Amino acid sequence: MTSTPTATRAVVVPDPTAGHGPRRVLVTGADSGIGKAIAAELSDDAEHVAITWHQDEDGARRTADEIAARGATAHVLHLDLTDPTSAPAVVDDAVTAMGGLDAVVLNAGTGTATPLLDLTWQQWRDVLAVDLDGAFVCLQRSARHLVDQGTGGRIVAITSVHEHAPRVGSAPYCAAKGGLGLLVKVAALELAEHGITVNAVAPGEIATPMTGQEDESVFEGAARPGVPLRRPGDAREVAAVVRLLCGPDGGYVTGASWAVDGGMLTMGPMAGSHLQSDDWRRP
Repeated sequence: MTSTPTATRAVVVPDPTAGHGPRRVLVTGADSGIGKAIAAELSDDAEHVAITWHQDEDGARRTADEIAARGATAHVLHLDLTDPTSAPAVVDDAVTAMGGLDAVVLNAGTGTATPLLDLTWQQWRDVLAVDLDGAFVCLQRSARHLVDQGTGGRIVAITSVHEHAPRVGSAPYCAAKGGLGLLVKVAALELAEHGITVNAVAPGEIATPMTGQEDESVFEGAARPGVPLRRPGDAREVAAVVRLLCGPDGGYVTGASWAVDGGMLTMGPMAGSHLQSDDWRRP
């Protein structure tokens, strides 16, 4: 018997010369910090930006005001990733409100500073539920919408330098971000034929409410001897990389993790924003 050839699926190849960023964007966890900066940055090119919040609705409304001031229509939705199974309906609502989807940025996350031996099972699960399970559910649902549309798209997951390097007291956070980094790579392989790129952006220490530094100048605060550029990052510096990956100039980048960390990861075992001196700079 001769076997019947397997039909090959047509590969979607979006036009890289389209010359504009995504028109319909979803950013999770955009009530403050990095998510807020990303939503604002992408709204310069977008017509619609959907943002989610968990606890800070007022912050989300302020982000929506900034989106509107930049000329896009904002859509504000509540998303509680402590129950990841609730996420698909929120993604569906966002896509319906915008009339489609072109790019999604998975930014919502949480963490802990508890030694491994002191962690409870519930603490472990709480972080994994938000940072890994929730990201997976949002990525999968968004990807299904993009595939159904048939016009390609962009997915960016905000991980952390701790996608690549461990940190004492952050076992569930590191496990989740490391897992998310590999999920990004698998998704990049599987979704490429649909014209969908999938990348990670891995911030280091960024001046946000989570680090108690929002609205402070990153050039005038305390020095960071353990960071080659000697300072924390600004959330807008993370947003600029996300904008590149979501725009036409990022069309040939997929499965990559972009560190936005002032060079910290390059230091290898010497790295650490907690270092108190510049002795490492001298052999």
